[in-house]
Amino acid sequence: MAVVRVSSGNFLEMYDFMVYGYYATAIARVFFPTGNEFSSLMLSLATFGAGFLMRPLGAIVLGAYVDRHGRRKGLILTLGLMSAGTLSIACLPGYAVIGLAAPVLILLGRLIQGFSAGVELGGVSVYLAEIATPGHRGFFCSWQSGSQQVAVITAAVLGVFVSMRLSAAEMAAWGWRIPLIVGCAIIPFLFVIRRSLAETEQFLARKKRPEIGEIVRTLGSNWRIVTLGMMLSTMTTVTFYMITAYTPTFGQTALKLSSLDSLTVTMCVGASNLLWLPLMGSVSDRIGRRPPLVLFSVLSLVSSYPALLWLVSAPSFTRLLGVELWLSFLFGGYNGAMVPFLTEIMPEKVRASGFSIAFSVATAVFGGFTPAICTWLIHQTGNRAIPGVWVSCAAALGLTAVFLTRRLGNGFEATR
Repeated sequence: MAVVRVSSGNFLEMYDFMVYGYYATAIARVFFPTGNEFSSLMLSLATFGAGFLMRPLGAIVLGAYVDRHGRRKGLILTLGLMSAGTLSIACLPGYAVIGLAAPVLILLGRLIQGFSAGVELGGVSVYLAEIATPGHRGFFCSWQSGSQQVAVITAAVLGVFVSMRLSAAEMAAWGWRIPLIVGCAIIPFLFVIRRSLAETEQFLARKKRPEIGEIVRTLGSNWRIVTLGMMLSTMTTVTFYMITAYTPTFGQTALKLSSLDSLTVTMCVGASNLLWLPLMGSVSDRIGRRPPLVLFSVLSLVSSYPALLWLVSAPSFTRLLGVELWLSFLFGGYNGAMVPFLTEIMPEKVRASGFSIAFSVATAVFGGFTPAICTWLIHQTGNRAIPGVWVSCAAALGLTAVFLTRRLGNGFEATR
């Protein structure tokens, strides 16, 4: 039950991010009307990505808070901030009602969400790593990403249901708000279950709690580890946002498939991720972290672009599903080993802040802007398969980091 309680806020964070990504086209029309469909969509996707720019700041500020005051208090604080951002976006009137204030306030809501998300993943991952039973850290940590996949599935299922009940015009006008309002309705329940968390024994056993200045200095002296952690995380963040948040937009705008087809594929991807993550986390507990990290980054490097080329040569629901499930397998295999590995290479004193900064920078620079970058690349090149190159570049960065981390020590017992 502790795994469920700690992962609950993680669910809300990803649910809201996914809903925004799924309905980026509708949000573009409501909040960013420019008279040009591409420009409006780019503004909407850029606002989606802007939230990720706040993650590194949130990782530093809130990560230091978690390392000083405890995992439990930090996770409650981040849930509160995420809830404020969610409520602001769900209830905000459109451009036609309040003019320029609409896109400005949407951006502010996204920045608040991004700030809180800066340490949410790190806080959850560290908490799970510290409560894991011996020999099962990979399996426990996999549920950090596992809860995100539940959010992906939930948002996609709700999107499919709403799309079947409402017309395209109704969805564009107000139907896209329904999933966000549902997210707001579950916030009180999430507060109740997260407040029941106990502090981890490892944190309570620490006799000295570092001050923020000491945490910052320790992070500075370990900048190489943080940088390599960022490189490791890039493969995860780019692939994840490619196969989840970007899929509905890619399916509709680039492949000209229906909204229902794209959301159905996204729902299947979430289910596939949920299958592979704990399975491959357990595999990494048995054979070590490095073998799956190497294997799946290589497979992603060599297969992503050919898979996208095959898809765009004859776009269909079946081909989109097949390609996305393949990328889901690569994501689950890599991330199942990456998350516990990243907690293991971080010094104990700055484990939450170090993990959070590495992951947040990767998300801010690469992963979170994947929908916008892919949309821009397709527009500039005319090549609808070009997102596969973007994924391959991320895989190359992750593979490089795996080899460069061979001589690093870690805060937990050694892993292979």
